[in-house]
Amino acid sequence: MELLDQRDPSIALAPACRALNMSRATLYRRNAPPRPKKPRMTCSPRGLSEAERQEVLAVLDSPEFVDQPPAEIYATLLSRGIYLASVPTMYRLLAVQGQSNERRRQRAPQTHQKPQLVATAPNQVWTWDITKVPGLMRGAFFYVYVILDLFSRYVVGWMAAERETGLLATEFLREALTRHSVLPHMLTLHSDRGSPMTANSMVQLLATLGVSRSLSRPHVSDDNPFIESHFKTAKYQPDYPERFGGLLHVRAWFGEFFGWYTEHHHHEGLAYFTPAEVFFGRVPQVAAQRQAALDAAFAAHPERFVRGRPIVALPPTAVYINPLATPETLPITPKALSITPSPEPPPEAPLCPSPATAHQERAQDVSMARSTSSIIRAVDTSEHALTLRLATGTGVPPVIPSAGRDFSTIQKP
Repeated sequence: MELLDQRDPSIALAPACRALNMSRATLYRRNAPPRPKKPRMTCSPRGLSEAERQEVLAVLDSPEFVDQPPAEIYATLLSRGIYLASVPTMYRLLAVQGQSNERRRQRAPQTHQKPQLVATAPNQVWTWDITKVPGLMRGAFFYVYVILDLFSRYVVGWMAAERETGLLATEFLREALTRHSVLPHMLTLHSDRGSPMTANSMVQLLATLGVSRSLSRPHVSDDNPFIESHFKTAKYQPDYPERFGGLLHVRAWFGEFFGWYTEHHHHEGLAYFTPAEVFFGRVPQVAAQRQAALDAAFAAHPERFVRGRPIVALPPTAVYINPLATPETLPITPKALSITPSPEPPPEAPLCPSPATAHQERAQDVSMARSTSSIIRAVDTSEHALTLRLATGTGVPPVIPSAGRDFSTIQKP
């Protein structure tokens, strides 16, 4: 820039700019005098006066229109032959006053407490939910109600129905509590916030029987993970039907599945013990049998066990939903070998059964897997017949038929 100003007057500006690779527009813009700033208009000549603005605000904040949007106010006043300002002008005046938010009454934001549960024995915490299974028609579903014992993952009750209602859920839960002889103030029932779980009949039943209620937070599936995992286990089975032909088909398939799940499924979360073994207190006997097998293998080939004598893994002493602290930091005494059993566990099986005994046990296993292992309770309603199927446990007394109700019992092998 200084070279251009000090150049010989005989040298034109254009050749000098080309020689210095500089744009003449840049030179002209830098040498141009500053432009005078135009005075900024503080208010539009078409704008409302201060008195008119106060009049509009007084109408907007009047008891008649204090909770109405500007468009509604504009239409109401115009129907009365009154025009104060346009709808955008009303919004601008409200924005200046900090009143441009929702003018109607709003519900305050709700905060839901995070459920935090722990179970150290069976029948302390039950978790339940309802899942849909597809029927033959598109959009037609059947509903499977399932209750799991949190500590053992044992299916304490299940039901298949054509509807999802609070009445069915209440009767289903009442029967499950009766079958397992749950004492008042000893059980916590955990579920999500579905309509059957929050129905008035359900709330009254739990209050009458002394059962504590725990609910998940809205739209948080992690607050009820065990029942959700159980449903995935069921629906990922190789023989899970793509569609169910009817309610009897649903009951037959799930009856066989629950029999296998509780008695024969070695659960990873239970150190590969079955839910029935944990629920009925058979862990010490089974663990001793497993330890004897490991000791025999270690004595035969100790070089194959580089970490020394193998020890049988035991189920956790406590099961948590959203624990306050990690299980390692909680002062819980290990008692996996002294788990509180459900009433009257079955007798201990021999360590080395005879071939005849093994054949008989296999036949019983097949029969038990194919059986529904349940009590069928038929309750006739005005619209359809309600059938309850509840998984029963060993030692539970049979149900005595009452007047007006038909009970049929399928004995557990």
